[in-house]
Amino acid sequence: MIRLLSITAFFFVSFASAQDNIIMNLQKESQKVIKLKADATPTKKWQKGILYNLTFSQASLSNWSAGGDKFSLSIGSILNLYARYSKDKLRWDNNFDFNLGYVNSTSLGSRKNDDRFDLVSKVGYSVNPKSNLAFLSNLRSGFFKGYTYSGTKRNFTSNFMSPGYLLSSAGWDFRPNKNISLFLSPFTARWVFVTDPVLSMKGLYGVKPGENSNFELGAFATINYLKEINPNVVYKTKLDLFSNYRNNPQNIDIFMTNVLSIKISKIFNVTWGVDIIYDDDAKLFGPNKTSPGLQFKSLIGLGIQFKK
Repeated sequence: MIRLLSITAFFFVSFASAQDNIIMNLQKESQKVIKLKADATPTKKWQKGILYNLTFSQASLSNWSAGGDKFSLSIGSILNLYARYSKDKLRWDNNFDFNLGYVNSTSLGSRKNDDRFDLVSKVGYSVNPKSNLAFLSNLRSGFFKGYTYSGTKRNFTSNFMSPGYLLSSAGWDFRPNKNISLFLSPFTARWVFVTDPVLSMKGLYGVKPGENSNFELGAFATINYLKEINPNVVYKTKLDLFSNYRNNPQNIDIFMTNVLSIKISKIFNVTWGVDIIYDDDAKLFGPNKTSPGLQFKSLIGLGIQFKK
């Protein structure tokens, strides 16, 4: 009987000890942090998005070849679409901007103020974490007819692909941080189109009278900067510079857009946009309307924003 009790006690103590060990091991396992390998984490190859603004704006223009009043009230819309692909060392960025506005003018009645689309596609191959060898294409123009005004006289100055700019460039793409990118190319091909027959006969934008296009070869640089100052304030700018080797390379063409967006509620925001253009071949200004000029547009608006 004593031997039986001893054996039972031994098995009870052994079982309790084993159970304690199991519980301790389970506790240790539960406290471990499970780490996944970097290549085990799924990443998105495509990133897509849309940003749309509908604004009620006050606009002021100076030497604007696309037409419009010096001071006016308008309704405008801004659409931005983007799609970005990234895998290993390959990166492909696509961006489409479309601006459309209608003006209410006290002097000349209602009419279209300004429209513009800008399509950019850039393919790059990474040579280090901050640099890519890249190829860039850019198509920029407007959709509708535009006019400049001299007193009450209306002058027809622009239309779809009149002018239109198509640029193809291979170069170096530098991204020092997530906010800024710089693309440089010493050899860039650019075509300037004037497809409207009336404007073609005027010989505008560097295209010879009666012709529809002009080929240019030059150096090109574009700088893009996007900064989220705080969750409610975002600043975005783009600066394009082009020097035409074939004609007055010292006179650099400038195309610059600036947008400051301030969110005041979930859907309402205030935007301030400033565009600056200098085209040495846009000889529409000066006393005789035969000289190039610095074009300036400022647009302040209160509107509705949709983002996805």
